[in-house]
This record gives sequence, structure tokens and C-alpha cells, in this order.
Amino acid sequence: MYAAIAAARNGSSVLLLDKSLVGRGGATIMAQMTVAAAISHQEPDHWTLHLADTKEAGRDICDGVLSEILCEDAPKRIHEMDQWGAHWAREEGHIKQVVAPGHSRSRCCYVDFLNTGPAVAGTLRRQVSKMETIKRLSNVAVTDVLVHDGQAVGAVGLDVIEGEVVTFEAKAVILAAGGLTKLYSRNSASTNMAGEAYALALWAGAELIDMEFVQFFPIAHLAPRLVGMDPIMWDPFRYKLGGRLLNGNFEEFIHLYGGSDAGKYTAVRDLASYAILKEVEAGRGSPHGGVYLDFSHLPEAELRGAFGPVIDRLLANGIDLTKMPIEVGPTAHYQMGGVRVNGRMETSVNGLYAAGEAVGGANGANRLSGNAISEALVFGERAGRFAAEQARHVTSAWNARLAAPAVDQVRTLQEHKGKSGVHPVTLQSELKDLMWENAGPFRTADKLTMSLARINEIQRHDFTDLAISRERQFNLDLQDWFELRAMLTTAKAVVTAALARTESRGAHQRLDFPDSDASFVKNQVLQLKNGRLTVGWTPVVQSQVKVVEI
Repeated sequence: MYAAIAAARNGSSVLLLDKSLVGRGGATIMAQMTVAAAISHQEPDHWTLHLADTKEAGRDICDGVLSEILCEDAPKRIHEMDQWGAHWAREEGHIKQVVAPGHSRSRCCYVDFLNTGPAVAGTLRRQVSKMETIKRLSNVAVTDVLVHDGQAVGAVGLDVIEGEVVTFEAKAVILAAGGLTKLYSRNSASTNMAGEAYALALWAGAELIDMEFVQFFPIAHLAPRLVGMDPIMWDPFRYKLGGRLLNGNFEEFIHLYGGSDAGKYTAVRDLASYAILKEVEAGRGSPHGGVYLDFSHLPEAELRGAFGPVIDRLLANGIDLTKMPIEVGPTAHYQMGGVRVNGRMETSVNGLYAAGEAVGGANGANRLSGNAISEALVFGERAGRFAAEQARHVTSAWNARLAAPAVDQVRTLQEHKGKSGVHPVTLQSELKDLMWENAGPFRTADKLTMSLARINEIQRHDFTDLAISRERQFNLDLQDWFELRAMLTTAKAVVTAALARTESRGAHQRLDFPDSDASFVKNQVLQLKNGRLTVGWTPVVQSQVKVVEI
């Protein structure tokens, strides 16, 4: 949405597509936590300090140019969102900011109560609706980005309501389809985050970078049963109130793994996830395969003061934080890798851009808490602005013949009977289990090789004869088929990259290579060449900015 707004106010006519409802799918609307920006409202701060924290969390492989852009532009976007009515929480007349794990300052703002993501999405929806040059199309799943002579010229999509093929002519295309959490059976985001942005980029000829770095959120809710609330809601509780993270023996343990977490929430996500899973592995986990998060030492008045009506929603779920701990554990949450872009958010394909979580590189091997929505706003604005500039200076190279293969594929599938009796969603479930078990928080060469072999087998054999309903309207089999195609491509990229990086760094933990290796302070680049996924390496783009002392 920010990309659409930026493109429109820079003179472009914009078509905003979403396979769900525009502004109501994806990850942002589910985010309940904070947005990092060095606006200095809570205490003196500077964007270079934010940059230093981002680089430290990223374990030496952040793209310096992208990290600088993220941290320098974040305050501008926060202030603009404030002008548009985002309703950031305030304290004594200024925007309230808190310290989040890995940050050296109180620089993370939010919207109470656990309403940051919905408020951001709602604010942007209102702005989009005010702009006559933005046309919105919901329930359209893009299946292919069309390229002619190295130039992105449009796309092909499936209207999932009517079952019709739709073609789109464009002078520039922006991929802002989010992450890949649907690849994992245990995940924190919307069910439509299936890694399409990465697959579409690869098929179009663009490069991916650092796909091995999938972030696993350490304290997602496991038990008791929680209905109608975000499984990663516990982060804000820890920011505001501390809370104790305890193993199955009710002992604090983060300090045993090189972190500091006693009474405060300071351990960064890769370390916290590692520590929790190691405790479970050692037989010191909670009954549901995680650890305990305990607030029972805090009075109810303090809990209500911090979270108001949320406490009643928890009580309706049978959770009384004053009397009982809850069980938490790691879950797939965010992709640090992604589409490789330059500072203009442009890929190696002319006219093809990316924004938000689709972009790889800015966060290195581990994303700093609070950088996700900042990244969406900052990279969205830049992608829209530079895509509009591109559109002003090129002539359309559209030719309907370019869309013919993609259109024919949809129509062939609509007539496909399928003899196997296996539906696409069945293979989706198998792939999600495969990725969680073999390419999840802990990895080995044997498990990754096993995953790669099975992914190849599905692509070559099982995928070719799936059962697809003959219905035209609301044909979920057809949508699931295209989603599975993208999931397999993206999963193969993750597994291939994880096999090639024979070390442990940040969110990528190899049990067979448990230490970090200085020779791997470099970025991994993937590309499709003649239908084969190739692996290459490139030096880390270093930041040239010096930290401003305050």
C-alpha cells in the first residue's frame, strides 16, 4: 500500500493487486508489536545508532546500503504515518517509545493495545482510498510476471472468485507479496504468505539473496489453547512488564547460552530461539515442546494498566496471568533473505522492483525486533517512487503473445482431471511438515539433502497429476496448485542455500557446523539459469556511515 501511494503521488496510475482483500491479508495486519525508528521522542537517539544495532543483530552480513536506507528513512515514515492518523501511543505529548531486544535505545513505537499492525494497515487503506489514480483489485492471485528483452512488462493473474485469467500491462512491476512462513507447519503469519514474491522473482530472471536465513520467533504461544489472538502476542508483554522465561524445571536459562534476560527482555531472537530449543532437546522443556513464560509475580493492576482489555480477552480464553504461566516456543516468523535489489529497490530485471519482506539483505542473518514494519514502510515508499520514475521514461513493450503460455496453463489446469486423487493442499501439508522438521530452526546436511530430494521428486512427478476440481468459481484446488508451485520453488531456494552455508550464523543453525566461520562473511546469491537453480557468493556491501555519538 505504501508503494502504491508513493507511485501515485509521483504521477503514476497504479493497479494494486492482492490474492486476499487489499490491506487485510499478509503479515502487517497481524502485527501487534512495535515499529523501530530513531525519532528521539523518548530519549536522545540517532539513525546511525539504529544502524549499528541492526548490523550487530545481522551478524556481519547486512547489506550496508539497504540497512542505511532502512534506518535513515524510518523516522520520516513514522512522522508521515502520524500525520495520516496512525495514532501512535503517546506519553506526555510525545510518541511513546520502548526498548525492544537488541536495541540500545528506547526507539520502538506502537499503537495500544496490541493494535500496531491493524492501525498501520488501516491508516494506509484510508490513504489509498483517497487517491483516484490507485485502482484496487482483491482476490487476484498473480501467477507470472511477464518479461520481454529483460524488461518487466506486466503480469498474469487468476481471479479466484470468477475463475478467469486476467492479464495486466505495466511499465513497472513491484513485488510486495510478503514472506514465506506458510512453508512451515508451525508459523505465525497469515495463511497466504506462501513465498510467491521469491518464486515470481526467480521465474522472471531476478536474483535472490541469503534465502537460508528464516527467522524463528522465539516465544510464540503454544498452550493453553488461544482463540482469536495472535500467537506472537507475548512480545509486547515482555517489553512492558518483563516476565520470566523458564524451562520445564521453572528455572531461568537464557544466561546459559550467552544471553541476558533476567527480569528484562533483552536477548535477540536467534539466541532466544536457540536457547529454548536446546532446553527442549535436553529434556527440560514444557509439556507442549516449549518453555514457560510467567507473569504470576505481577499484580493484576499492573497487567491491566499495561494491556487493558487484552487481559479480559485472555481470561475469556481461560488464561489468568496472575495465577498461571503459558507455554511458548519458536515458530517460523520472518524471512531475512529475499529478492536482491539495489538502493532504488530495483532487481536485476529492468522495471521489476520489490518492497517489504520480499526484499532480502537489510537485516543480514537476524532481523532486529521492530524493523519489519519499518522495512515495509521505507522500502515500499522507495519502490513506488522509483517505479513511477521508471514508468515515466519507458514505452510499453507489452505484447499479448507474452502472456499466452501462462494463460494456456491456467486453462489447461481448469480442464485437468488428475488420476492420482491427491489434491494440491495435501502436498502443501507434506511440504510444511518436511520444512519444519528438516529445514527449521536446527539443520543438518542429511536432513537438508533429504528435503531437497523430496522437493525435486514432487516437482518432477507428484506435481504433474494432481486432482483439481472442475469448478470455475471459487476453485480452491486451482489456487492451491499455483500456491504449491511457488512454495516448492521457494522451499528449494531455502534448502539449497542452507546446504551451501556450512556454518551457523544468526537464524541459520547447522548442528553439523555449530560455529560461525569468518570465511562465510559473505552473501549468497541464487538465480535460475536454464531452469536450474545456481548458487554464487558476493562480498558484503559494507556501510560507510560512522555512528554519531550522543
